[in-house]
Amino acid sequence: MTELAVQPSAVATRWWRDAVIYQVYVRSFADGNGDGIGDLLGVRSRLRYLADLGVDAIWLTPFYPSPMADFGYDVADYRDVDPIFGSLADAQALIADAHRLGLRIIVDVVPNHTSDRHPWFEAALRAGPGSPERERYIFREGKGAAGELPPNDWESIFGGPAWTRVEDGQWYLHLFAPEQPDLNWEHPEVHEEFADVLRFWLDLGVDGFRIDVAHGMVKAPGLPDVGARGQAEMIGAQVVPFFDQDGVHEIHRAWRRILDSYEGERIGVAEAWAPSPERLANYVRPDELHQAFNFHFLKTPWDAARFREVIDESLRTSALVDAPPTWVLSNHDVKRHVTRYGGGERGLRRARAAALLMLALPGSAYVYQGEELGLPEVLDLPEQYLQDPQRLRDPDSGRDGCRVPLPWTAAGEPPYGFTPPGIYESWLPMPADWRELSVEAQLRDGASMLSLYRTALALRREHPELGDGVLTWIDSPAGTLAFRRGDSFVCVLNMTPEWVEIGPEHGAGQGYGDLLLASGGPETAGDVVRLAPDSATWWTARNV
Repeated sequence: MTELAVQPSAVATRWWRDAVIYQVYVRSFADGNGDGIGDLLGVRSRLRYLADLGVDAIWLTPFYPSPMADFGYDVADYRDVDPIFGSLADAQALIADAHRLGLRIIVDVVPNHTSDRHPWFEAALRAGPGSPERERYIFREGKGAAGELPPNDWESIFGGPAWTRVEDGQWYLHLFAPEQPDLNWEHPEVHEEFADVLRFWLDLGVDGFRIDVAHGMVKAPGLPDVGARGQAEMIGAQVVPFFDQDGVHEIHRAWRRILDSYEGERIGVAEAWAPSPERLANYVRPDELHQAFNFHFLKTPWDAARFREVIDESLRTSALVDAPPTWVLSNHDVKRHVTRYGGGERGLRRARAAALLMLALPGSAYVYQGEELGLPEVLDLPEQYLQDPQRLRDPDSGRDGCRVPLPWTAAGEPPYGFTPPGIYESWLPMPADWRELSVEAQLRDGASMLSLYRTALALRREHPELGDGVLTWIDSPAGTLAFRRGDSFVCVLNMTPEWVEIGPEHGAGQGYGDLLLASGGPETAGDVVRLAPDSATWWTARNV
């Protein structure tokens, strides 16, 4: 056995160190008012489902007033609710209901950019070059004889130049869509505005914030060119002039002080891309944010050696700053992992196994809505429904297919209870064959993906050595992973397409006790355990 240098926190374990957090993509979770778009009333109506599922907290994607150029990540007012999603009173009622059920609420905050319909940006356009209003954003003169060229060579994440020229000849920066102008975080008013926004929602009772593009607010002095290699090759491999600049950490330290001034362990979660695990760990130092998404784990291909490498590195770097590692398999920006893992029955088997792996690892786990149902990516949406601005860069990279609404009921036709009775249109169409994937159908099936998640989450809460703590690897055959949590729990994963036999030389018999849960049935005979292809098992552990 090899024990990693990962020890429990020196402070008392807090809820966020081992929480299971459920991501609600509000547009696609549940429609409460019958317009075909998910809303806060719909979320509120399904809170009991989430409490029964066994999660600890809910992360809500943006529901603020927005022109919806990027489905809410272009915010026009950070202190209200878009009428599409309801009202501020609906948000307050949702928070109160969630708390009564023992669920915490995390909301999105989008600090890198606003909507081009935000009052600040509209004032900046009216005020003209050199005005105080323009100082809140990043306006620059262009290059070329008449300023006809962009100020530098930066490209938008959604494709094309990261600069748009306005009528008076200046250019403004937008790292995403042109409708999302970047804020100038060197301006004190920007700092003051977002500190006030955080306090507004904290005063309403939210338990934390997921910080969109947490690595992007600060740009390198002088806005230097990326250079001949091009930004696509650099992002995620090394620091670029517009991402992961050291100055972002002062912002997060200031926000941590605000969070710590409120009772109840309010948290900040970074959506941060960094070129190394060490740089990602900077975001969760003790005086900064509480968690950062582990995209390295999400992107790992289905291979035991690769998974162990990423797990080891994640545990090592999070331990350097005494932060909990986080684990995530899917979200609203990536293809669903049932499809990424091969699709069909193979993808589903692997997704079931991955769920048990993720929920057995130390730290906190994120569940993207619908993964507990085993939903695949929808790859054949009609062209007229494809609205994702990211498709402008690459038609194959659009995110619409992972945002199709959830099926709730097994009767009738799509959208299977996503909308109120008698309403048959949803903002993205649902496949007709999702009836058996619905919540209602899976609650009746003890072998369903939903039943697996509910059982695993119940065991995670009941078992004292899951969550925060130590992981100890156990020797196992090639293509498999095995580890212990404390003295009484073992997780074993077979990531090969064949049955794998584990005998006494790898701890079976002496080390494995009772079978707690399996994503696919193992076979036992004496001191030998045979693991099914692409499967995971949870066992009680005997002393070895």
